[in-house]
Amino acid sequence: MTVSEETKRTSVCSMDSSEKHERVVKSWWRFWKLRRYILAYLAFFGYFICYSLRVNLSIAIVAMTELKNITLENGTIIQDREFEWDSVIQGYVLSSFFYGYITTQLIGGILATFFGGKYVFAVGVGGTAFWTLLTPWAAKVDVNFLIALRIIEGVCEGASYPSMHALWAKWAPPAEASGLMTMSFTGGYIGALISMPICSLIATTIGWESIFYITGAIGILWTLLWILIAEDSPEKDSRISASELKYIKESLSSTTQVEISFRKVPWGAVVTSLPLWAIVATNFAENWGVFTLMTELPKYMKGALGFDLNATGITSALPYLAIAIATPLCGQLADWLISKKIFSVVQVRKLCTIVGFTGQTIFLLMAAFFASPLESTIFFILAVGCGGASLSGFSVNVLDIGRKYAAIIFGFSNTIACIPGIVSPIIAGYIVRDETNADQWRIIFYISCGVYVSATMFYVCFASGQTEPWSEESEITSVGSEQCQSSDNTTTRH
Repeated sequence: MTVSEETKRTSVCSMDSSEKHERVVKSWWRFWKLRRYILAYLAFFGYFICYSLRVNLSIAIVAMTELKNITLENGTIIQDREFEWDSVIQGYVLSSFFYGYITTQLIGGILATFFGGKYVFAVGVGGTAFWTLLTPWAAKVDVNFLIALRIIEGVCEGASYPSMHALWAKWAPPAEASGLMTMSFTGGYIGALISMPICSLIATTIGWESIFYITGAIGILWTLLWILIAEDSPEKDSRISASELKYIKESLSSTTQVEISFRKVPWGAVVTSLPLWAIVATNFAENWGVFTLMTELPKYMKGALGFDLNATGITSALPYLAIAIATPLCGQLADWLISKKIFSVVQVRKLCTIVGFTGQTIFLLMAAFFASPLESTIFFILAVGCGGASLSGFSVNVLDIGRKYAAIIFGFSNTIACIPGIVSPIIAGYIVRDETNADQWRIIFYISCGVYVSATMFYVCFASGQTEPWSEESEITSVGSEQCQSSDNTTTRH
Protein backbone atom coordinates (compact mmCIF):
# COMPACT_ATOMS: atom_id res chain seq x y z
CA MET A 1 0.00 0.00 0.00
CA THR A 2 1.37 3.43 -0.94
CA VAL A 3 1.76 6.26 1.53
CA SER A 4 -1.05 8.24 -0.11
CA GLU A 5 -3.43 5.27 0.03
CA GLU A 6 -2.60 4.59 3.69
CA THR A 7 -3.09 8.26 4.55
CA LYS A 8 -6.43 8.33 2.72
CA ARG A 9 -7.61 5.19 4.50
CA THR A 10 -6.60 6.61 7.90
CA SER A 11 -8.40 9.84 7.09
CA VAL A 12 -11.58 8.01 6.11
CA CYS A 13 -11.48 5.90 9.28
CA SER A 14 -10.92 9.03 11.33
CA MET A 15 -13.89 10.73 9.65
CA ASP A 16 -16.09 7.71 10.25
CA SER A 17 -15.03 7.64 13.89
CA SER A 18 -15.64 11.37 14.33
CA GLU A 19 -19.01 11.24 12.60
CA LYS A 20 -20.07 8.31 14.75
CA HIS A 21 -19.06 10.16 17.90
CA GLU A 22 -20.84 13.32 16.71
CA ARG A 23 -24.07 11.35 16.23
CA VAL A 24 -23.85 10.01 19.78
CA VAL A 25 -23.13 13.48 21.18
CA LYS A 26 -26.23 14.89 19.50
CA SER A 27 -28.29 12.11 21.07
CA TRP A 28 -27.45 13.52 24.49
CA TRP A 29 -30.07 11.37 26.22
CA ARG A 30 -27.98 8.29 25.37
CA PHE A 31 -25.49 9.30 28.04
CA TRP A 32 -24.49 5.71 28.78
CA LYS A 33 -22.76 5.64 25.36
CA LEU A 34 -20.27 8.29 26.47
CA ARG A 35 -17.97 7.65 29.40
CA ARG A 36 -17.49 11.34 30.21
CA TYR A 37 -21.25 11.69 30.69
CA ILE A 38 -21.34 8.60 32.87
CA LEU A 39 -18.62 10.25 34.96
CA ALA A 40 -20.70 13.44 35.12
CA TYR A 41 -23.77 11.59 36.38
CA LEU A 42 -21.72 9.63 38.91
CA ALA A 43 -20.24 12.93 40.13
CA PHE A 44 -23.78 14.35 40.21
CA PHE A 45 -24.81 11.71 42.74
CA GLY A 46 -21.51 12.11 44.58
CA TYR A 47 -22.19 15.82 45.09
CA PHE A 48 -25.79 14.93 45.95
CA ILE A 49 -24.51 12.85 48.85
CA CYS A 50 -21.89 15.46 49.84
CA TYR A 51 -24.58 18.08 50.35
CA SER A 52 -26.90 15.61 52.06
CA LEU A 53 -24.18 14.78 54.57
CA ARG A 54 -23.48 18.49 55.02
CA VAL A 55 -27.03 19.84 55.47
CA ASN A 56 -28.50 16.95 57.48
CA LEU A 57 -27.51 18.59 60.76
CA SER A 58 -29.14 21.90 59.75
CA ILE A 59 -32.52 20.12 59.80
CA ALA A 60 -31.75 17.72 62.65
CA ILE A 61 -30.66 20.52 65.00
CA VAL A 62 -34.12 22.10 64.74
CA ALA A 63 -35.67 18.87 66.05
CA MET A 64 -32.88 18.35 68.59
CA THR A 65 -33.37 21.76 70.22
CA GLU A 66 -37.09 22.47 69.82
CA LEU A 67 -39.48 22.55 72.77
CA LYS A 68 -41.46 19.33 73.02
CA ASN A 69 -44.36 18.28 75.19
CA ILE A 70 -43.25 15.62 77.66
CA THR A 71 -45.70 13.69 79.85
CA LEU A 72 -44.33 12.82 83.27
CA GLU A 73 -45.27 9.66 85.23
CA ASN A 74 -47.82 11.58 87.29
CA GLY A 75 -49.56 12.78 84.11
CA THR A 76 -48.15 16.31 84.19
CA ILE A 77 -47.24 17.71 80.78
CA ILE A 78 -44.16 19.89 80.59
CA GLN A 79 -42.15 21.43 77.78
CA ASP A 80 -38.47 20.59 77.49
CA ARG A 81 -35.65 20.36 74.96
CA GLU A 82 -33.52 17.29 74.35
CA PHE A 83 -30.44 19.50 73.95
CA GLU A 84 -30.20 22.84 75.76
CA TRP A 85 -28.05 24.63 73.19
CA ASP A 86 -28.44 28.38 72.81
CA SER A 87 -27.96 30.17 69.47
CA VAL A 88 -24.21 30.65 70.02
CA ILE A 89 -23.59 26.96 70.73
CA GLN A 90 -25.71 26.03 67.71
CA GLY A 91 -23.59 28.38 65.61
CA TYR A 92 -20.41 26.57 66.66
CA VAL A 93 -22.00 23.16 66.05
CA LEU A 94 -23.16 24.11 62.55
CA SER A 95 -19.85 25.73 61.61
CA SER A 96 -17.63 22.96 63.04
CA PHE A 97 -17.87 20.96 59.81
CA PHE A 98 -15.99 23.72 58.03
CA TYR A 99 -13.12 23.75 60.55
CA GLY A 100 -12.09 20.43 59.04
CA TYR A 101 -13.37 21.16 55.53
CA ILE A 102 -10.97 24.07 55.09
CA THR A 103 -7.88 22.00 55.99
CA THR A 104 -8.00 19.52 53.10
CA GLN A 105 -9.00 21.70 50.14
CA LEU A 106 -5.46 22.38 48.93
CA ILE A 107 -4.16 19.02 50.13
CA GLY A 108 -6.96 17.26 48.24
CA GLY A 109 -6.15 19.21 45.09
CA ILE A 110 -2.45 18.33 45.34
CA LEU A 111 -3.14 14.64 45.97
CA ALA A 112 -5.62 14.48 43.10
CA THR A 113 -3.19 16.21 40.73
CA PHE A 114 -0.33 13.82 41.39
CA PHE A 115 -2.16 10.57 42.21
CA GLY A 116 -5.50 10.94 40.43
CA GLY A 117 -8.88 12.18 41.60
CA LYS A 118 -10.80 8.89 41.62
CA TYR A 119 -9.73 7.58 45.01
CA VAL A 120 -9.40 11.01 46.61
CA PHE A 121 -13.06 11.67 45.79
CA ALA A 122 -14.01 8.18 47.02
CA VAL A 123 -12.26 8.67 50.36
CA GLY A 124 -13.82 12.13 50.68
CA VAL A 125 -17.40 10.95 50.29
CA GLY A 126 -17.01 7.50 51.88
CA GLY A 127 -15.11 8.80 54.90
CA THR A 128 -17.70 11.50 55.56
CA ALA A 129 -20.49 8.93 55.28
CA PHE A 130 -18.81 6.58 57.77
CA TRP A 131 -18.36 9.26 60.45
CA THR A 132 -21.91 10.50 59.87
CA LEU A 133 -23.20 7.18 61.19
CA LEU A 134 -21.66 8.04 64.58
CA THR A 135 -23.27 11.49 64.86
CA PRO A 136 -26.21 10.53 67.16
CA TRP A 137 -23.84 8.82 69.60
CA ALA A 138 -21.50 11.84 69.67
CA ALA A 139 -24.35 14.31 70.23
CA LYS A 140 -25.68 12.35 73.21
CA VAL A 141 -22.25 12.00 74.81
CA ASP A 142 -21.34 15.70 74.73
CA VAL A 143 -21.61 18.69 72.43
CA ASN A 144 -17.81 18.83 72.22
CA PHE A 145 -17.76 15.26 70.92
CA LEU A 146 -20.26 16.28 68.25
CA ILE A 147 -18.15 19.27 67.24
CA ALA A 148 -15.04 17.06 67.02
CA LEU A 149 -16.88 14.51 64.88
CA ARG A 150 -18.17 17.16 62.51
CA ILE A 151 -14.64 18.50 62.14
CA ILE A 152 -13.47 15.01 61.12
CA GLU A 153 -16.33 14.79 58.61
CA GLY A 154 -15.23 18.12 57.17
CA VAL A 155 -11.64 16.87 56.85
CA CYS A 156 -12.87 13.95 54.75
CA GLU A 157 -15.26 15.87 52.54
CA GLY A 158 -12.87 18.77 52.01
CA ALA A 159 -10.92 16.85 49.37
CA SER A 160 -13.99 15.95 47.30
CA TYR A 161 -14.52 19.12 45.25
CA PRO A 162 -10.85 19.75 44.28
CA SER A 163 -10.44 16.09 43.29
CA MET A 164 -13.23 16.36 40.71
CA HIS A 165 -11.45 19.29 39.07
CA ALA A 166 -8.46 16.99 38.53
CA LEU A 167 -10.76 14.52 36.80
CA TRP A 168 -12.44 17.15 34.63
CA ALA A 169 -9.05 18.52 33.59
CA LYS A 170 -8.51 15.19 31.80
CA TRP A 171 -12.08 14.33 30.85
CA ALA A 172 -13.85 17.57 29.84
CA PRO A 173 -13.29 18.94 26.31
CA PRO A 174 -13.11 22.76 26.44
CA ALA A 175 -16.30 23.13 24.37
CA GLU A 176 -18.21 21.02 26.92
CA ALA A 177 -16.53 22.08 30.16
CA SER A 178 -19.32 24.38 31.38
CA GLY A 179 -22.02 21.81 30.66
CA LEU A 180 -20.23 18.81 32.18
CA MET A 181 -19.07 20.62 35.30
CA THR A 182 -22.37 22.34 36.01
CA MET A 183 -24.19 19.07 35.40
CA SER A 184 -22.16 17.46 38.17
CA PHE A 185 -22.40 20.54 40.45
CA THR A 186 -26.19 20.37 40.18
CA GLY A 187 -26.11 17.18 42.20
CA GLY A 188 -25.22 19.16 45.30
CA TYR A 189 -28.25 21.39 44.98
CA ILE A 190 -30.56 18.48 44.22
CA GLY A 191 -29.09 16.84 47.33
CA ALA A 192 -30.03 19.85 49.44
CA LEU A 193 -33.40 20.08 47.72
CA ILE A 194 -34.37 16.48 48.47
CA SER A 195 -32.53 16.05 51.75
CA MET A 196 -34.15 18.96 53.59
CA PRO A 197 -37.80 17.86 53.33
CA ILE A 198 -36.94 14.17 53.67
CA CYS A 199 -34.79 14.83 56.74
CA SER A 200 -37.64 16.86 58.23
CA LEU A 201 -40.03 13.98 57.57
CA ILE A 202 -37.61 11.48 59.08
CA ALA A 203 -37.14 13.66 62.18
CA THR A 204 -40.89 13.94 62.82
CA THR A 205 -41.72 10.29 62.11
CA ILE A 206 -38.89 7.97 63.16
CA GLY A 207 -36.57 10.37 65.01
CA TRP A 208 -33.71 12.74 64.20
CA GLU A 209 -31.11 9.99 64.77
CA SER A 210 -32.28 8.16 61.64
CA ILE A 211 -31.34 11.16 59.50
CA PHE A 212 -27.67 10.35 60.03
CA TYR A 213 -28.04 6.57 59.75
CA ILE A 214 -29.83 6.78 56.39
CA THR A 215 -27.63 9.45 54.75
CA GLY A 216 -24.46 7.73 55.98
CA ALA A 217 -25.49 4.34 54.60
CA ILE A 218 -26.37 5.80 51.20
CA GLY A 219 -22.98 7.52 51.06
CA ILE A 220 -21.11 4.26 51.65
CA LEU A 221 -23.11 2.46 48.93
CA TRP A 222 -22.34 5.22 46.42
CA THR A 223 -18.63 5.05 47.24
CA LEU A 224 -18.50 1.37 46.31
CA LEU A 225 -20.27 2.08 43.01
CA TRP A 226 -17.89 4.96 42.21
CA ILE A 227 -14.80 2.82 42.78
CA LEU A 228 -16.13 0.16 40.40
CA ILE A 229 -17.07 2.51 37.53
CA ALA A 230 -15.02 5.74 37.55
CA GLU A 231 -11.48 6.14 36.16
CA ASP A 232 -8.86 8.86 36.55
CA SER A 233 -8.50 9.54 32.82
CA PRO A 234 -9.90 8.40 29.45
CA GLU A 235 -6.69 6.46 28.76
CA LYS A 236 -7.25 4.32 31.87
CA ASP A 237 -10.88 3.55 31.03
CA SER A 238 -11.12 0.13 29.37
CA ARG A 239 -14.78 0.71 28.46
CA ILE A 240 -14.37 3.96 26.52
CA SER A 241 -14.92 3.87 22.75
CA ALA A 242 -12.06 4.62 20.39
CA SER A 243 -13.95 7.57 18.91
CA GLU A 244 -14.61 9.20 22.28
CA LEU A 245 -11.02 8.68 23.42
CA LYS A 246 -9.74 10.25 20.20
CA TYR A 247 -12.15 13.17 20.50
CA ILE A 248 -11.16 13.96 24.10
CA LYS A 249 -7.42 13.67 23.47
CA GLU A 250 -7.54 15.88 20.39
CA SER A 251 -9.70 18.53 22.03
CA LEU A 252 -7.57 18.92 25.14
CA SER A 253 -4.45 21.04 25.31
CA SER A 254 -1.16 19.19 25.38
CA THR A 255 -0.50 20.72 28.80
CA THR A 256 -2.82 18.19 30.40
CA GLN A 257 -0.66 15.34 29.08
CA VAL A 258 2.57 16.63 30.65
CA GLU A 259 3.91 14.95 33.77
CA ILE A 260 3.75 17.34 36.74
CA SER A 261 6.11 17.25 39.69
CA PHE A 262 5.46 18.94 43.00
CA ARG A 263 8.68 20.93 42.84
CA LYS A 264 7.87 22.29 39.37
CA VAL A 265 4.53 23.79 40.41
CA PRO A 266 5.08 27.60 40.11
CA TRP A 267 3.65 28.35 43.55
CA GLY A 268 4.80 31.98 43.63
CA ALA A 269 3.24 32.81 40.26
CA VAL A 270 0.04 30.95 41.15
CA VAL A 271 -0.65 32.72 44.45
CA THR A 272 0.15 36.17 42.99
CA SER A 273 -2.07 35.76 39.92
CA LEU A 274 -4.85 38.36 39.83
CA PRO A 275 -7.15 36.21 37.63
CA LEU A 276 -6.83 33.49 40.26
CA TRP A 277 -7.68 35.93 43.05
CA ALA A 278 -10.71 37.04 41.02
CA ILE A 279 -11.91 33.42 41.18
CA VAL A 280 -11.09 33.27 44.89
CA ALA A 281 -13.11 36.44 45.60
CA THR A 282 -16.20 35.21 43.77
CA ASN A 283 -15.90 31.71 45.23
CA PHE A 284 -15.72 33.28 48.69
CA ALA A 285 -18.81 35.40 48.00
CA GLU A 286 -20.86 32.52 46.59
CA ASN A 287 -19.99 30.32 49.54
CA TRP A 288 -20.84 33.10 51.98
CA GLY A 289 -24.33 33.34 50.56
CA VAL A 290 -24.87 29.60 50.12
CA PHE A 291 -23.45 28.54 53.49
CA THR A 292 -25.39 31.27 55.30
CA LEU A 293 -28.66 30.15 53.74
CA MET A 294 -27.82 26.47 54.11
CA THR A 295 -27.23 26.69 57.85
CA GLU A 296 -29.56 29.54 58.81
CA LEU A 297 -32.57 29.32 56.47
CA PRO A 298 -34.32 26.49 58.37
CA LYS A 299 -34.07 28.47 61.61
CA TYR A 300 -35.21 31.69 59.89
CA MET A 301 -38.20 29.92 58.35
CA LYS A 302 -39.24 28.45 61.70
CA GLY A 303 -38.46 31.45 63.92
CA ALA A 304 -39.19 34.59 61.90
CA LEU A 305 -41.75 33.22 59.43
CA GLY A 306 -43.49 30.76 61.74
CA PHE A 307 -43.25 27.56 59.70
CA ASP A 308 -43.49 24.22 61.52
CA LEU A 309 -40.66 21.68 61.15
CA ASN A 310 -42.09 19.80 58.14
CA ALA A 311 -42.94 23.05 56.33
CA THR A 312 -39.50 24.41 57.23
CA GLY A 313 -37.77 21.49 55.51
CA ILE A 314 -39.91 21.77 52.38
CA THR A 315 -39.74 25.57 52.12
CA SER A 316 -36.00 25.70 52.86
CA ALA A 317 -35.45 23.22 50.03
CA LEU A 318 -37.32 25.19 47.35
CA PRO A 319 -34.43 27.62 46.64
CA TYR A 320 -32.27 24.62 45.76
CA LEU A 321 -34.83 23.52 43.18
CA ALA A 322 -34.32 26.87 41.46
CA ILE A 323 -30.52 26.58 41.38
CA ALA A 324 -30.72 22.92 40.36
CA ILE A 325 -32.69 23.96 37.28
CA ALA A 326 -30.68 27.11 36.54
CA THR A 327 -27.18 25.59 36.88
CA PRO A 328 -27.21 23.08 33.98
CA LEU A 329 -29.22 25.45 31.77
CA CYS A 330 -26.71 28.25 32.30
CA GLY A 331 -23.86 25.81 31.71
CA GLN A 332 -25.27 24.77 28.34
CA LEU A 333 -25.96 28.40 27.42
CA ALA A 334 -22.40 29.39 28.33
CA ASP A 335 -20.96 26.61 26.13
CA TRP A 336 -23.26 27.67 23.27
CA LEU A 337 -22.24 31.35 23.51
CA ILE A 338 -18.56 30.35 23.40
CA SER A 339 -18.86 27.71 20.66
CA LYS A 340 -20.86 30.09 18.42
CA LYS A 341 -18.29 32.84 19.08
CA ILE A 342 -21.02 35.23 20.17
CA PHE A 343 -18.88 36.24 23.14
CA SER A 344 -15.31 35.43 24.12
CA VAL A 345 -14.56 33.08 27.00
CA VAL A 346 -13.81 35.88 29.46
CA GLN A 347 -16.91 37.81 28.41
CA VAL A 348 -19.10 34.77 29.07
CA ARG A 349 -17.48 34.16 32.46
CA LYS A 350 -17.96 37.79 33.52
CA LEU A 351 -21.51 37.94 32.17
CA CYS A 352 -22.52 34.81 34.08
CA THR A 353 -20.96 36.11 37.28
CA ILE A 354 -22.54 39.56 36.99
CA VAL A 355 -26.01 38.15 36.26
CA GLY A 356 -25.74 35.63 39.09
CA PHE A 357 -24.43 37.91 41.83
CA THR A 358 -26.55 40.93 40.87
CA GLY A 359 -29.67 38.79 40.94
CA GLN A 360 -28.75 37.30 44.30
CA THR A 361 -28.13 40.75 45.78
CA ILE A 362 -31.40 42.22 44.55
CA PHE A 363 -33.58 39.31 45.65
CA LEU A 364 -31.90 38.96 49.05
CA LEU A 365 -32.57 42.64 49.72
CA MET A 366 -36.19 42.17 48.70
CA ALA A 367 -36.46 39.15 50.98
CA ALA A 368 -35.12 41.28 53.84
CA PHE A 369 -37.71 44.02 53.31
CA PHE A 370 -40.72 41.79 52.67
CA ALA A 371 -41.19 39.71 55.79
CA SER A 372 -44.37 37.81 54.88
CA PRO A 373 -43.86 34.05 54.48
CA LEU A 374 -45.00 33.93 50.83
CA GLU A 375 -42.96 36.92 49.64
CA SER A 376 -39.81 35.90 51.50
CA THR A 377 -40.02 32.37 50.13
CA ILE A 378 -40.38 33.62 46.54
CA PHE A 379 -37.44 36.01 46.84
CA PHE A 380 -35.22 33.37 48.47
CA ILE A 381 -36.03 30.98 45.63
CA LEU A 382 -35.11 33.61 43.03
CA ALA A 383 -31.94 34.66 44.89
CA VAL A 384 -30.54 31.16 45.18
CA GLY A 385 -31.62 30.34 41.61
CA CYS A 386 -29.47 33.19 40.28
CA GLY A 387 -26.46 31.39 41.73
CA GLY A 388 -26.78 28.89 38.88
CA ALA A 389 -25.53 31.55 36.46
CA SER A 390 -22.48 32.46 38.53
CA LEU A 391 -21.23 28.85 38.60
CA SER A 392 -20.79 28.97 34.81
CA GLY A 393 -18.63 32.02 35.43
CA PHE A 394 -16.04 31.83 38.18
CA SER A 395 -16.18 28.09 38.90
CA VAL A 396 -15.53 26.85 35.35
CA ASN A 397 -13.00 29.67 34.94
CA VAL A 398 -10.50 27.47 36.81
CA LEU A 399 -10.08 25.32 33.69
CA ASP A 400 -9.70 28.42 31.49
CA ILE A 401 -6.71 29.89 33.30
CA GLY A 402 -4.87 26.74 34.37
CA ARG A 403 -6.30 23.37 33.32
CA LYS A 404 -3.09 21.54 34.16
CA TYR A 405 -3.24 22.71 37.78
CA ALA A 406 -7.04 22.85 38.00
CA ALA A 407 -7.33 20.75 41.17
CA ILE A 408 -4.61 22.72 42.96
CA ILE A 409 -6.09 26.07 41.88
CA PHE A 410 -9.56 25.08 43.02
CA GLY A 411 -8.17 23.66 46.26
CA PHE A 412 -6.39 26.93 46.98
CA SER A 413 -9.50 28.94 46.07
CA ASN A 414 -11.86 26.78 48.07
CA THR A 415 -9.59 26.87 51.12
CA ILE A 416 -10.22 30.59 51.40
CA ALA A 417 -13.82 30.19 50.28
CA CYS A 418 -14.45 27.84 53.20
CA ILE A 419 -13.96 30.66 55.68
CA PRO A 420 -17.63 31.74 55.34
CA GLY A 421 -18.71 28.27 56.42
CA ILE A 422 -16.87 28.83 59.69
CA VAL A 423 -17.55 32.50 60.21
CA SER A 424 -21.11 33.11 58.97
CA PRO A 425 -22.95 30.73 61.38
CA ILE A 426 -21.02 32.16 64.33
CA ILE A 427 -21.75 35.74 63.25
CA ALA A 428 -25.40 34.81 62.81
CA GLY A 429 -25.40 33.27 66.29
CA TYR A 430 -24.17 36.52 67.85
CA ILE A 431 -26.41 38.82 65.78
CA VAL A 432 -29.62 36.79 65.89
CA ARG A 433 -30.29 36.38 69.61
CA ASP A 434 -34.04 36.23 69.05
CA GLU A 435 -34.90 33.96 66.11
CA THR A 436 -38.36 35.52 65.84
CA ASN A 437 -36.90 39.02 65.31
CA ALA A 438 -36.96 39.86 61.57
CA ASP A 439 -34.78 42.98 62.06
CA GLN A 440 -31.91 40.88 63.40
CA TRP A 441 -32.19 38.52 60.43
CA ARG A 442 -32.08 41.46 57.99
CA ILE A 443 -28.55 42.27 59.16
CA ILE A 444 -27.45 38.78 58.04
CA PHE A 445 -28.91 39.37 54.56
CA TYR A 446 -27.31 42.84 54.29
CA ILE A 447 -23.89 41.35 55.01
CA SER A 448 -24.34 38.74 52.25
CA CYS A 449 -25.36 41.43 49.76
CA GLY A 450 -22.26 43.50 50.56
CA VAL A 451 -20.02 40.49 49.98
CA TYR A 452 -21.68 39.76 46.61
CA VAL A 453 -21.27 43.33 45.33
CA SER A 454 -17.60 43.57 46.36
CA ALA A 455 -16.71 40.26 44.74
CA THR A 456 -18.49 41.15 41.49
CA MET A 457 -16.52 44.36 41.12
CA PHE A 458 -13.20 42.58 41.72
CA TYR A 459 -14.01 39.79 39.27
CA VAL A 460 -15.04 42.16 36.49
CA CYS A 461 -11.74 44.02 36.87
CA PHE A 462 -9.32 41.10 37.00
CA ALA A 463 -10.88 37.91 35.55
CA SER A 464 -9.26 36.28 32.52
CA GLY A 465 -10.37 33.68 29.99
CA GLN A 466 -6.92 32.68 28.76
CA THR A 467 -4.36 30.20 30.04
CA GLU A 468 -2.05 31.95 32.48
CA PRO A 469 1.70 31.94 31.68
CA TRP A 470 2.46 29.93 34.82
CA SER A 471 0.26 27.09 33.48
CA GLU A 472 2.39 26.78 30.33
CA GLU A 473 5.84 25.30 29.99
CA SER A 474 8.32 25.98 27.24
CA GLU A 475 9.28 22.32 27.24
CA ILE A 476 5.83 21.45 25.92
CA THR A 477 6.47 23.49 22.80
CA SER A 478 9.87 21.91 22.30
CA VAL A 479 8.48 18.41 22.80
CA GLY A 480 5.73 19.19 20.31
CA SER A 481 8.30 20.51 17.85
CA GLU A 482 10.42 17.39 18.24
CA GLN A 483 7.41 15.17 17.62
CA CYS A 484 6.47 17.16 14.49
CA GLN A 485 10.06 16.98 13.25
CA SER A 486 10.17 13.23 13.93
CA SER A 487 6.92 12.81 12.02
CA ASP A 488 8.28 14.80 9.08
CA ASN A 489 11.44 12.67 9.00
CA THR A 490 9.40 9.47 9.04
CA THR A 491 7.27 10.71 6.15
CA THR A 492 10.41 11.57 4.18
CA ARG A 493 11.82 8.06 4.67
CA HIS A 494 8.61 6.57 3.23
